[in-house]
Amino acid sequence: METLLECQMSGIEVKRMARNVSARQVYDYIFDSQSRVARNAAWILTHKPASELLQLPQDRLVDLALTTADTSLRRLVLALIERQGITKEDMRTDLLDFCLQHMVMLDEPPGVQALCLKLANQMCGYYPELRHEFAETLNLMEADHYKPGMRHLILKTKKQLLK
Repeated sequence: METLLECQMSGIEVKRMARNVSARQVYDYIFDSQSRVARNAAWILTHKPASELLQLPQDRLVDLALTTADTSLRRLVLALIERQGITKEDMRTDLLDFCLQHMVMLDEPPGVQALCLKLANQMCGYYPELRHEFAETLNLMEADHYKPGMRHLILKTKKQLLK
């Protein structure tokens, strides 16, 4: 399988692999030292049903998201974490700090910003004092400085917080 993951893959090939292999078979390849292998494995997992993703250890994914210099891999891993969901019991403060920091960084790709905003929103929802801090951070974010998709997410999240 590693040989397949080393190749440049099309969307069709990714979807085919996602149908034919289990999430567990692909999971360890996310941590491969070859960035293409890691990205391909993560991309395949983004096409798996959430029920399969729930069976994967989240701590290693969080560690990877926090430490990788590869922004494409970071985005894919954050997408996997978001699809798994974060429970109050499994919430990690280092991930929350990372998300609060990276959602406002203008030099971060919009996909990473958006996923960080969504994850921070989810984690802060468990604690009223964090919810207030998150809302204040959103209010300080000037939506005009962000790309259109992120601008929309900021405004949408602000509306949800007002309900």
